[in-house]
Amino acid sequence: MNAPDNVRILLVEDDAQTAEFLQKFLESCDFTVDRAASTSEALNALGKKLFDIVLLDLVLPDFSGFDLLREIRSRHTTPVIVVSAHGDTKTKVRAFRHGAGDYMVKPIDPEELEVRIWAILGRYSTLAPDESVHLFTIDRHQIFFKGKALDLTATEFDILSLLIQHRNTVLSRSFLSSKLSSVSSHRSLDHHIKNIRKKIEENPRHPVYLKTEYGVGYKLVF
Repeated sequence: MNAPDNVRILLVEDDAQTAEFLQKFLESCDFTVDRAASTSEALNALGKKLFDIVLLDLVLPDFSGFDLLREIRSRHTTPVIVVSAHGDTKTKVRAFRHGAGDYMVKPIDPEELEVRIWAILGRYSTLAPDESVHLFTIDRHQIFFKGKALDLTATEFDILSLLIQHRNTVLSRSFLSSKLSSVSSHRSLDHHIKNIRKKIEENPRHPVYLKTEYGVGYKLVF
């Protein structure tokens, strides 16, 4: 089965040989694969791009994979498949309790991995109404709202991408500013938010999608 162009996988694996093998296989299945060899690299990637699924090894050089799994679940809705050498029941149960969507024990059959990826993507895609899933769509460097391309500046694109990635979650002004080198102050951020509202809200003074959490930051609701 060939993957659609927009299916992007984040492979978090510190063993270079294993990572190279899995990346080549997944790309042969037409998935787009980004790699991270540590928790910090993975969080950095998740802060910059949208991923459809994360493949996560539990043993990482900086922090435990459980820490990363917990962090992903607190910030994102991206499904996670744990791929680990630990096959004991205790570790599996702990991973599922931390929010893993599936668990595979190394060494893995790559064809089984592909099937499990499709299964979990199908399962997660049925959790939200179609209108919610397709309300905002990111394709390369373009964001579509209700199927229509938005005319955004580069900074507006970066802000809206972060809000989409963390949808239904309040992002503080400090967090957004730290992720955006082009935003020099909270006042500058507020100005960009105001302009984004003009492009997605029927009545920008009474926003339906891009909400303000006073004293904290902003939240994109859909």
